[in-house]
Amino acid sequence: MNRYLTLSQLGDGTYGTVVLGQRKDTGEKVAIKRMKRKYYSWEEAMSLREVKSLKKLSHANVVKLKE
Repeated sequence: MNRYLTLSQLGDGTYGTVVLGQRKDTGEKVAIKRMKRKYYSWEEAMSLREVKSLKKLSHANVVKLKE
């Protein structure tokens, strides 16, 4: 999270909060989802259905998964 500035909160849901962020080096605006549940390994977080779907999807109305 050190590479991003938090600009504003976009939404809050059951599983997490989405904020508007800006990358410090490029100025690119991104949506950042902060999960409410703790994940103790990267593999555990990457096995979520939401993450798996975002990795496969490519559509104009779907935000591209960056990191």
